[in-house]
Amino acid sequence: MARPLMLLALAVALVGCAPVDDPATTAAAPTTSTACTKEQLQLITPGKLTIGTDKPAYEPWFKDDDPSNGQGFESAVAFAVAGELGFDRSEVQWNTVKFDAAFAPGEKQFDFDVNQVSITPDRATAVDFSKGYYTVKQAVVTVESGKFAGAKSLAELKDAKIGVQVGTTSLDAVQNVIKPADDPNVYNEQIDAVNALKNNQVDALVVDLPTAFYVTAAQVENSRIVGQFSSTGGTPEEFGLVMEKGSALKPCVDKAVDALKSKGELARIEQQWLGSAAGAPELR
Repeated sequence: MARPLMLLALAVALVGCAPVDDPATTAAAPTTSTACTKEQLQLITPGKLTIGTDKPAYEPWFKDDDPSNGQGFESAVAFAVAGELGFDRSEVQWNTVKFDAAFAPGEKQFDFDVNQVSITPDRATAVDFSKGYYTVKQAVVTVESGKFAGAKSLAELKDAKIGVQVGTTSLDAVQNVIKPADDPNVYNEQIDAVNALKNNQVDALVVDLPTAFYVTAAQVENSRIVGQFSSTGGTPEEFGLVMEKGSALKPCVDKAVDALKSKGELARIEQQWLGSAAGAPELR
């Protein structure tokens, strides 16, 4: 389930002029801060944090199609953000929200939505996004019996014939990170690249990690993720928590995401649910 690949950029410039100060009347400017205590948050349901996501909720983003169990990458992230906002598990409720509906214009029946939604300028005209909670990595997919199925490093893929879709960050990653000896086979559509792997026309397929999970689960039988790796250069694709446009909750959600990043909690959750345990070890 690949998503459009662009990172949201918000720029705000404040320019002003002030009159000459009068010593008798000048006072220190008042300071403002965002009130992020649970009691002060503007919520859909008072006292409850309402989180939206789609159904079915796929692994490894969720587990057992049950977002409320705290298992899977995005369920774990959602509960971690909830904890930073002051909510315990009993104070979190989940609403089913279709993927496209999450970032469509209009009123929302969630405080925030978590569903592998990439931050893009187009979507940001209709909704607010949190700061990114996950930077999408690239992944290498082969058939289980393939020559490169056991590769443990990027260097071992130098001689692989790689299939990849044109105009994607995956193609950039193949050319600039893997740097195979032979030019990759480039396809106009992702399904063409997938079919090339099925038909043994390529040794490996490079796609973003979320797509790799889908390819191995639903598109190519007896396939596996060899591993994942970080792209270099360009604008990274990031997933953001989705909120209604103009949501008063956004500064507090951003603060929660920043706190989880600084404590290393997001990295820990990623490693637990999207790393080797999910069949996607890191390739270096």
